[in-house]
Amino acid sequence: MRAEQASDNTLPMLLKALRLPTFAALFQEAAQKGEAEGVSLTQYLRYLAESEVEDRRRRRIERLKKRSKLPGEKTISSFDLTRLPQKVQRQVPVLLEAHFLKRAENILAFGLPGRGKTHLLVAIGHELVRRGHAVFFTPVYQLVQRLLAAKRELALDKELRKLDRFEAVIIDDMGYVQQDREEMEVLFTFLAERYESKSVMISSNLVFSQWDRIFKDSMTTAAAIDRLVHHCTILELTGPSFRTQEAKQNIQPVNDEGAKEE
Repeated sequence: MRAEQASDNTLPMLLKALRLPTFAALFQEAAQKGEAEGVSLTQYLRYLAESEVEDRRRRRIERLKKRSKLPGEKTISSFDLTRLPQKVQRQVPVLLEAHFLKRAENILAFGLPGRGKTHLLVAIGHELVRRGHAVFFTPVYQLVQRLLAAKRELALDKELRKLDRFEAVIIDDMGYVQQDREEMEVLFTFLAERYESKSVMISSNLVFSQWDRIFKDSMTTAAAIDRLVHHCTILELTGPSFRTQEAKQNIQPVNDEGAKEE
């Protein structure tokens, strides 16, 4: 009895040393239940192992979600996919399966403001995280400033390695803010480093023919586009503005006396 009691006291410490917190939390309750229900030792151990694996998966996804910086409200469930062009509607389910990450392919979403580019890419990002993939969301101006700061501190390579930990980097609003030459150079360096290595997902209201506004000269622009489109899926978001449509739906009609109808 004393030996069994000593074993009971030691086991939680051993499980903690082995980094099996869920195992340690559940083994006593599971043992009592298993004994009452006549569960075999193999079934008992399988239950504990499955619980440990599932809890690790959950904790990993929580960490990935926190590191991703993805806007929490922009998910697939909150996005009306029926508003998208039919071609894009067919493309989205394929992208949600995440196979493009293994091939280091890119996703480029083009469209005028209000067409849902950011929401769609962020929603895909959330699904990738749910599947256990490392994703990072950043507006382009924040990414550029981050890279510039690293370059000035002679730590650009180190910063690029940090970003390389993410299987996909979502760059929002490419071309919305015009970069100067130094900013363009670090942005190009980032894209070149990820070429055929890791994926980028870019939203832009500028078509390729206007990207010289971003990279300042035709040769750099051509080189950047060439790397991005070599392995990529292009999402063309046409049609009316989502925001304009939502605003119109929220406007209540008025009666002849100028009062809003109930």
